[in-house]
Amino acid sequence: MEIENMVANNALLKAREGSTGKRKGRSRRWRELLRFPHISECVDLANSIERDYFSLCDQQPIGKALFRLHCQSKSKLHRCMCLLDAMDKYEETPDEERVSRGRNIIEKYLTHQSPECIKQVADSHRQQCTEKLESSLYKDVFSDCRRAVHDYLKDEPFADYLESIYFDRFLQWKMVERRPITKDLFREYRMLGKGGFGEVCAVQSRASGKMYACKKLEKKRVKKRRGEFLALNEKQILEMVNSRFVVGLTYAYETKDALCLVLTLMNGGDLKFHIYNMGLPGLSSERVKFYAAEVCCGLEHLHRKSIVYRDLKPENILLDDDGHIRISDLGLAVTLPKNGQVHGRVGTVGYMAPEVVKNKEHGFSADWWGLGCLIYEMTEGSPPFRGHKERIDRKDVEKRVTEAQERYGFRFDTGAKAICSQLLAKDPCERLGCVSDGAVEVKGHPFFADINFRILEAGMLKPPFKPDARAVYCQDVLDIEQFSTTRGVRLDVTDEDFYGKFNTGACSVPWQNEMIEMECFKDLNILDHRGQRPPDLDWDLTPEPKPRPLQRHRLLRRIFRRHNSNKSESGKEEGDSTNSQSSEELIRTAL
Repeated sequence: MEIENMVANNALLKAREGSTGKRKGRSRRWRELLRFPHISECVDLANSIERDYFSLCDQQPIGKALFRLHCQSKSKLHRCMCLLDAMDKYEETPDEERVSRGRNIIEKYLTHQSPECIKQVADSHRQQCTEKLESSLYKDVFSDCRRAVHDYLKDEPFADYLESIYFDRFLQWKMVERRPITKDLFREYRMLGKGGFGEVCAVQSRASGKMYACKKLEKKRVKKRRGEFLALNEKQILEMVNSRFVVGLTYAYETKDALCLVLTLMNGGDLKFHIYNMGLPGLSSERVKFYAAEVCCGLEHLHRKSIVYRDLKPENILLDDDGHIRISDLGLAVTLPKNGQVHGRVGTVGYMAPEVVKNKEHGFSADWWGLGCLIYEMTEGSPPFRGHKERIDRKDVEKRVTEAQERYGFRFDTGAKAICSQLLAKDPCERLGCVSDGAVEVKGHPFFADINFRILEAGMLKPPFKPDARAVYCQDVLDIEQFSTTRGVRLDVTDEDFYGKFNTGACSVPWQNEMIEMECFKDLNILDHRGQRPPDLDWDLTPEPKPRPLQRHRLLRRIFRRHNSNKSESGKEEGDSTNSQSSEELIRTAL
């Protein structure tokens, strides 16, 4: 059993390391998997795609990169790109350096004496940006200037881009992005855990070499438990989310037996593993504060999209290679209606808020209660209303949640005790995060006084703990409980409508980020900057017919025909008949 686990772990580690090697974990056929169609095959897409500047040139990573290449070929537009980059870097600059960097931007791009001056925005925004910069209370210095640059770019420069070779290449990338996704695109590795409807395993894209986690929802199990709404709801909510603090969805596809969600792979394990399996129960105050701050940012992102998470607990908070966290498993999340309230006893026993336990209407209050439970458990090394591994009836736990007061031991300093007691207030009207400004109120608590949230949200704050790159932070393969076979359920044509809504292939922004991050964009996006179009982008050239792959049965027939021709002339009629029959049987067996 130990050997089986070692083999599974070594295969996974080798795959993770291979994604940074010479071929970067890609298949030998990766160019074929990402082969561009001829531009003439993109006519329908070119006619139907929405030609919106912000969608094509700002929100989509490959579109943004190609528009940038177009602008770099023109000096005036290139300066606009440099200004946008400088303003982005300003937002990530430490507070003590912001005034100096801001002045440099104004002098370089908004002053007429500078050769880099952008006249389209200099006159109207130089004075305004200078005044904002001198005001220590005003953080958003260049927002109006940024908007003015985009307003300039979205007119004539954008129109020129739509007629350029760069936009045609974008259409080719979009065609590749929209190809059907099947299990053949991925290599599969060890099981990482299991969800409510199936297992979760590590996979690797053969096209790019990027590692992912694949959450498989067994079709029969979903149907037996009537979980179609939950499965589709999780997939649709994941499509809405784009945050460094929440796991992302890159692919959704189906196999004969399962519906598959391909998600961000978090190699550092979950917080439950770190709380209880890495020495004494609990975490250091530095780690508690850092993880709580990133979870707060993740909840803020969900709440901005009117999504209440409802299942905050340590096993749903995952660490990446660098030690940053993401919220995972959005199976119980829901989009709030216009009145901002839902009801239902939804969540995990011991972590559900009192109003949820009582089946009362609730909104974001349930998530702030969950954050209180999380901070408490990370600090104390046990949940607030039950001991770790304590055997207790569900009703008794719920009674403690609604009536009992949590206890604070020596591990809690003043700040930790204060924020937990305010987040774990029984009355949601008195709970931190529910009184006024939600996440802003929580982030302003003295517990987070040492956290620079602006730097944290940019991903530039160094985590206090970095997972070991050579470790696999999950249970042994054989310790993960296996699902039993689902019996008594038949799949039929009535299920196809649901599968069609689920099987939507690649998600645009995450897929384009994958192509850029894994350098597929760099390796394939070879263009002649002198304006010469390669054959696949030449509208006047007829595309070459695609070579038909040699089918296996044709190859086998050739082999057997050659084998039969070498037989002796004697007994030819009988021998030919026997060989022919034998060949046909072998072919059927091979197929």
